[in-house]
Amino acid sequence: MRDIKRRVRAVSNIRQITRAMELVASTKMRRARELLNKTRPYSQTIEDVIDDIITYIREDERYKEEGEKYKHSLMDIREVKKTCYIIISADRGLAGSYNVNVIREVQSHLNISKRDETSMIVIGQKARDYFVKRNYEMVGEFTHITENPTYNDAKKIGKLCMELYSQGLVDEVYLVYTKFLTTISYKPTTTRLLPLEPKEIKKPAEDKDKPEVAKFMLYEPSAEEILNYLIPKYIESMIFGALAESAACEQSARRVAMKNATDNAGELISDLQLEYHRARQAAITQEIAEIVSGTDALR
Repeated sequence: MRDIKRRVRAVSNIRQITRAMELVASTKMRRARELLNKTRPYSQTIEDVIDDIITYIREDERYKEEGEKYKHSLMDIREVKKTCYIIISADRGLAGSYNVNVIREVQSHLNISKRDETSMIVIGQKARDYFVKRNYEMVGEFTHITENPTYNDAKKIGKLCMELYSQGLVDEVYLVYTKFLTTISYKPTTTRLLPLEPKEIKKPAEDKDKPEVAKFMLYEPSAEEILNYLIPKYIESMIFGALAESAACEQSARRVAMKNATDNAGELISDLQLEYHRARQAAITQEIAEIVSGTDALR
């Protein structure tokens, strides 16, 4: 009975800790979701603008003759000899399967590429420790930024990956992060960041219900200057958006994991208390039996 009581106290202390961590994660999740709600519209808008400019510069007759003029170093498509992955994980554990799912997402792509054809920019200690142990080439490491990401962090990461691509050190760049769906649902996602390519060209709709393709715009001072300004912003905003998505997912996953741990601790305490009462009842029954036996012996 003494051992059971000691164990109940230990589990109760753990439950207090997990409950506190659940409350902290709930507060951080609320802040992360506020940041995500502010970031998503901007990222989506700049992605659509970039896509429209690249698409119609390549397709519009007025620009086809001068198409070479509007090439950008980050739009050069070349033979893939080396691939770079920007991987966003957490700095800490106790977040359920959050970090494991990110690493599995990367591994599903690495099975195709050879190790010497891969380099990594790792954000978060968990992914860094995992891939360093397996001797992957690290060209950048960023830690202690995943819970409170800032745009300056995204600018540093974006500058590094753009330099690697422009200098020909890598031939394509993938961004691996966790997309936030709901407070209990997240999806590991891989997006090709570089080279920049437009989506499929939209065709004029034959159906009246479908929207027609917007007419091409004139850009001032020029489409080339606009691209030179917007492309770095696009890369930075995509990385910052991924950091915001991952931060919300990390805190949601930690909150759910700590809530499950708290609930499990409560169930374990109930089972231990039941076991304690049974042991106590057995001890009392044994003492009564011994008293009765002793009384019978005296008679």
